[in-house]
Amino acid sequence: MEKLIPFTVNDLAKVTNHRSGEIKFGEKMIVLPKGVDKIKFLQESEAKYVLLGIPEDIGVRANYGRPGAASAWENAIKSIANIQHNRFSKGSQIIVLGQLDVAQEMRDVENLDFNDIDDRSKLSQLVEKIDKEVSHIIFKIIKAGKTPIIIGGGHNNAYGNIKGSALAKGKPINAINFDAHSDFRILEGRHSGNGFSYAYEEGFLKKYFIFGLHENYTSKSVLDIIKKLEDRVRYNTYDSVNIRKEKDFSREMALALEFIKTDSFGIEIDLDAIPNIASSAMTISGFSVEELRQFISFFGQHKNAAYLHICEGAPDLADSPNNNLIGKLIGYLVTDFIKANNEKEKLH
Repeated sequence: MEKLIPFTVNDLAKVTNHRSGEIKFGEKMIVLPKGVDKIKFLQESEAKYVLLGIPEDIGVRANYGRPGAASAWENAIKSIANIQHNRFSKGSQIIVLGQLDVAQEMRDVENLDFNDIDDRSKLSQLVEKIDKEVSHIIFKIIKAGKTPIIIGGGHNNAYGNIKGSALAKGKPINAINFDAHSDFRILEGRHSGNGFSYAYEEGFLKKYFIFGLHENYTSKSVLDIIKKLEDRVRYNTYDSVNIRKEKDFSREMALALEFIKTDSFGIEIDLDAIPNIASSAMTISGFSVEELRQFISFFGQHKNAAYLHICEGAPDLADSPNNNLIGKLIGYLVTDFIKANNEKEKLH
């Protein structure tokens, strides 16, 4: 975990707003003590969830998207630290591991131009470099018996999450992706639009379900590829569920779970599926925040839920009064997952 910048007690104190008579998550969450063996500490801690930040938007840039996703981690941890620690949700269940050190890579992309073929190749190489680090850290977290919650960055990081989880489990895993896009595009060099197709091609992803594809933004070639792989890759569309009402939201969740629940699965959330959330590919039509929260709660309660990844939110692209709302939304999603996941022993 050489590329990890650990979150410290001081970092936590800086983002926690103390108030008399209240206990905030930031007062109870656990950080790695200085000088300890990180893996041993994770193994021995009673806390079950490990927060990891990925402050990059290189995969988004490599996919011709708007940069900004690098700011989600900092925004989210400020909100999470100020959630109330109470009977419903406890900060002491969370270890704040820290963030991936991508400062050099972010400097390297500053002057790269997606339209230049050589620069595009450099962007993909930097994404591959981040892939290695993400998969290594996720592998270590899961091997230590913990559940990773990954925040920030582009959807390129789904690849590292899936690979790290599969290596830790010793077999391919499944994934459910709440997303307006498939991110199952051709293998043309790594970027945020093909994390799942690369993970599938390399044998780390067994079954994949895309929940809520937008029909207007899914190419014929991607639909053709998925059709050929329907035993292992399936989807529904937002339009069929919420516009034409041909399908029922709750029933669709049950069908998707039936498809992926036989093995460990990752829960992937792309915030560009929610209307008016600042992201690299903002939408004005999509599922509501309440539906997203229900989705996380539903899948999070299954015993095979291996991790949660929330990506593509870009607070830097929001109007200044609203840029803290993305962090607040991520805070809701994190606690929804933890509450549901804590119930799973009772349900399964």
